[in-house]
Amino acid sequence: MLSYDVTVSTADIVAATTFNNVFIKLVGEDGESERKWLINFKGAAAFMKGMVSKFTVHCSESIGKLVLIELDKQGLLIFPEDSWFPSKVEVKSPEGDVYVFPIYRWIDDNQVHRFREGTALRVFEDTHLLGRHSRERELKEREEDYRWDVYAEGIPHIMKADGPLSLPAEVRFSFTKTTEFFFTATAGLTELQLKGLDDCEENWPDIDSIDRVFCCKKTDISEYVQDHWKEDSFFGYQFLNAVNPTMIRRCSALPGNLPVTDEMVFSGGQFRLEEEMQKGNIFLCDYKSLDGIKANTINGKQQYLMAPLVLLHKTPDDKLMPIAIQLKQIPAGDNPIFFPSDSEYDWLTAKIFVRSAEFSEHQLNAHLLRTHLLAEVFAVSLLRNVPMVHPLYKLLIPHTRYTLQINYLARRRLIAETGVFTEFSATGGEGMITFLKKSLSSVTYSSLCLPDNISERGLESVPNFYYRDDGLRLWSIINRFVQGVLSFYYKNDLEVKQDSELQKWIQDIYEHGFLSQKDTGIPQSFSTVAEVVRFVTMVVFTCSAQHSAVNGGQYDYGGWMPNNPITLQLPPPTTKGTTSEATMLKTLPDVNATVQGMATMWLLSKRSTDFVSLGQYPEEHFSEEIPFTFIKDFQAELRQLSAEIEARNVDLEIPYTYMDPGDIENSVAI
Repeated sequence: MLSYDVTVSTADIVAATTFNNVFIKLVGEDGESERKWLINFKGAAAFMKGMVSKFTVHCSESIGKLVLIELDKQGLLIFPEDSWFPSKVEVKSPEGDVYVFPIYRWIDDNQVHRFREGTALRVFEDTHLLGRHSRERELKEREEDYRWDVYAEGIPHIMKADGPLSLPAEVRFSFTKTTEFFFTATAGLTELQLKGLDDCEENWPDIDSIDRVFCCKKTDISEYVQDHWKEDSFFGYQFLNAVNPTMIRRCSALPGNLPVTDEMVFSGGQFRLEEEMQKGNIFLCDYKSLDGIKANTINGKQQYLMAPLVLLHKTPDDKLMPIAIQLKQIPAGDNPIFFPSDSEYDWLTAKIFVRSAEFSEHQLNAHLLRTHLLAEVFAVSLLRNVPMVHPLYKLLIPHTRYTLQINYLARRRLIAETGVFTEFSATGGEGMITFLKKSLSSVTYSSLCLPDNISERGLESVPNFYYRDDGLRLWSIINRFVQGVLSFYYKNDLEVKQDSELQKWIQDIYEHGFLSQKDTGIPQSFSTVAEVVRFVTMVVFTCSAQHSAVNGGQYDYGGWMPNNPITLQLPPPTTKGTTSEATMLKTLPDVNATVQGMATMWLLSKRSTDFVSLGQYPEEHFSEEIPFTFIKDFQAELRQLSAEIEARNVDLEIPYTYMDPGDIENSVAI
């Protein structure tokens, strides 16, 4: 009789415990064990959270190299069926070999669940009949669990789900996350002590009234914003280092629909536009995607949304200063171009219209579409097409954590018919989907790859661009990690071509994420290791660093509403000299729209206590030593970058922290 030593680890997370009877079967290349009831001196406590329990499974003869294990649990009369979250099972064979079986999944039924030994295997090298059968069965089940759905024509497809509890248990929020995160505007209103103002459909009577509301919750940066939001230098700074650093680009030739001259923008004759463009000192933000989008109706009142063009100049002291703003795309007599030399409220009102356009561009394009919706596509395709034993699954699964549930909640609570953005933002209602469709048409592969994106926008040398500086460092660190891991498994390009599961993953992404649009540049298949490395780097970067860059500062820069209006209630001035503080206050959103926006920004900026920062992998899906080495190197590089960012920020008037690895979550989880 031969003995196999079995060690079962239950995760140390809330509600991971089971008091059910647990059974195991060992399956090897030469045979299998009997189905064994796992019982020892710990009794019912053997599978409590955080517990590591040892058992022995006997076999009459060697069953050879282990291929998989079968786990199931059965409820008792006194302990009805419950949920169990085992982290891993280790088996030591009579020959002294140790096999590790990563699990990290909820088992909440009495069915048999099969788990592969932890050594990563691509489909073409998984030659054992039992292994291939298990692989095929897993993917067949996943295709049923993770089904594509169309939320709206013309935007990335989503996962079909009827509610949070219809999501497979493995992708739902933890108990901790669920308890902390009750994602409603009401919760935010309560935290911000704004309850009661959510029904007020009046204008703000004065700036002091906004201040009294804003005083309830402040951050260091939100206070800075309140003090400096009117300043041109801060207005320009936000295009580089606030929540949407993706719009600005170098301007080498004026667009035909922005008819400005030297005399208009450099009245003192100190500079000439043509010369400054040649030097690389002129920049443009063009919100043309918003042109023609129908603005919302809020509180029974028509709202207003512009598609501005903003021209900026890098001054000799390295400040980025706005020099011209045109609020509509087509030049006309009733579409004046505004300049810093205009009256205080003409110029301030023009900037407010830009900031309101920026709110919509940021929330729907830079944030929702380019991080949340794409992350969902990456995750669903992974879960449908790539089994747990595959190296790509092991590499990417930490970067999908909570994404499917947070996106379900976003659709239900933010952009559904009664969602906050639908009811209270300028792009709510029918304009939202129209804008998302237009935005998707501008998403290209190169725009998702930060080094290419920075180069295409001509921003390699613009000073004080911390998003670029930190982001490029992060991209390189992630790329080296991905290169190391994938090159360990894929020794040549032929192996990439042979991997049908890898090819199905990218095919699904191309079809369901980018709607089979060839001009996006998204690959339809992979031919080389280098292509896979680049794409996976982009996926990890998008789901972690890029999401942090466009999410983390939402309350910092949007808590003080005049800097980031969710909507505007008067049309822009058609004639200069007709604005005042009174017209500005009437233009700003009503009280209820303001506080709903503030509450949502607050909630979206909050960090859960079970936050997992970039590069931390509490779930050990890999079992080989080489990937562990690459993970340690990855973590060391991230720590070094974090220390350098922290040291730099000490000397900055406005610290830039959104690309600090310690503040970046592994996945789109908020």
